[in-house]
Amino acid sequence: VLASLPLQMMLYFNVYYFPVWCLAEGMMLQQKYHLLPQHYQFLLVMAFLILSLAEGSRLYLGYVGNLQEK
Repeated sequence: VLASLPLQMMLYFNVYYFPVWCLAEGMMLQQKYHLLPQHYQFLLVMAFLILSLAEGSRLYLGYVGNLQEK
């Protein structure tokens, strides 16, 4: 079994676009944060953190799994 080149290319570009997404999402969160009720503020921040951690771990595991052919 060989490493998948299309998967590796998608992971490569996603690694570079992920910080752009985080920056844009963080700026939008900052703009509308004070306009939301307190429970929505908490939910929005938690969703942002969970999605960021999940995406980071997905990219790491994808790189490791694809390059080690797992």
